[in-house]
Amino acid sequence: MKSKYNVVLIISSLLIVLSISISVVNYIVSLKNTQEQLKNQSLPLSLDNIYTEIQKHIIEPYLVSSMMAHDTFVKDWIETKEQDSQKIEDYLNTIKNKFGMFSTFLVSHNSKNYYTQNGFVETIKKDNPANKWYFDFNNFQGVHEINLDFNKNLSNSMIMFINYKIFDNNYKLLGVTGVALKISYIDDMLKSFRLKHNFKVFFLNKYGEVVLSEKDKVNFQNLESVKELSKIKDLILTKEAEEIEYERDGNQYLLHTKYIPELDLHLIVEAKLDDFVKNVRNAFFLNLLISLVITAVVAAIIFFVIKNYNAKLEYLATYDSLTQILNRRSIMERLEYFLKLHKRNKQPLSIAFIDIDNFKLINDTKGHETGDLVLKEFTKILQKNIRKTDLVARLGGEEFIILLIDSTIEDSEKITKKIRVAIETNEKLKALANINVTASIGLTTQNEKDTTNSIVARADEAMYKSKNSGKNRVTIA
Repeated sequence: MKSKYNVVLIISSLLIVLSISISVVNYIVSLKNTQEQLKNQSLPLSLDNIYTEIQKHIIEPYLVSSMMAHDTFVKDWIETKEQDSQKIEDYLNTIKNKFGMFSTFLVSHNSKNYYTQNGFVETIKKDNPANKWYFDFNNFQGVHEINLDFNKNLSNSMIMFINYKIFDNNYKLLGVTGVALKISYIDDMLKSFRLKHNFKVFFLNKYGEVVLSEKDKVNFQNLESVKELSKIKDLILTKEAEEIEYERDGNQYLLHTKYIPELDLHLIVEAKLDDFVKNVRNAFFLNLLISLVITAVVAAIIFFVIKNYNAKLEYLATYDSLTQILNRRSIMERLEYFLKLHKRNKQPLSIAFIDIDNFKLINDTKGHETGDLVLKEFTKILQKNIRKTDLVARLGGEEFIILLIDSTIEDSEKITKKIRVAIETNEKLKALANINVTASIGLTTQNEKDTTNSIVARADEAMYKSKNSGKNRVTIA
């Protein structure tokens, strides 16, 4: 039994080690392939797709602003003292409708008048906080900027303004023009990048400041505020496309950068590696679980197969295959046990050695098949005529032995004589053998010096005395 469990344990352990090893190897290979695909295919391809979308949704408005700032009509209109405001209103309205902008605007530097496609709005003043953007932009060295601001004259939501300075031929400032886009629209666009590609997209100016991002998804305002990003700031803000891998807050990140000269901004696409390998990790745990379940099922099957096979072996080792009673080895083990028990509690024990008379004749005349049927029927007679506490076994051939437990020689003699008569008078045995079937029996009881061999030999000798005395009788030794 212990050996059986050891076999199951060894096989199960080997299967578990094999399952875990295969799952781990597959996980490592899949993880590596996923990371390589992310670096070499998914991220660069997505960056190009995102850049295409940026061109469509942000660069186009920027180009519209640039066109307006360089339009000779706009310059002439400002330089002619802004005569006929209806003309600039019509112009701005045409641009808005043609390119699908949320709003178009123009501010004259001389008059500080603010115009939109709906006409004159207000006069820009330094003491008005809402007009601060204009004066800040005038002090800004660049000629264009993206500005996120709230403008009560356009709507009640955050607006992205693409501002562009207007200069005359002598590079004198004439004013500022540009377009406005609803930030919710831009936010939706950036959100779609995150949901579709699982990437975080944001824009940095040349100072490393975040000028455009999805709402509440970038938790820093500039690169300097993040220690890990501050170290690689120069690499991020280079005008060459870069692939950068870094660690932040215990997570691995991959950055792809692309400089957009039209906006003078750096497009940053950030991928959190864990977002891409979690499916691989989940697949690993699922495969591992399935492997362990299969291993458990296989181990259970092996256990029950071995258990059943072992039970059959134990049965074959214990019982005679023909008569289904105890065999020689088993009866000898039990005899040894009862001999030792007798020495402790003096419990009487008798042995009957039984041999079927003329069995060779039955085999020779009727065949071995009939002989087997006689043995089976003979066994049934023995079992029927002994007590429940007694044990009967086939020693081999036509020889049988009965252990009469807690039985004196007198009681045993009565039992064996009863058995002899039952055999002699059994009509089924007679019909099978076509002759009267009888048995010679040798009977003995245990003494203090007996061993298994000595008591069996004495009973066997008594049986031969019955044979030599005419058969079909019980002889006591």
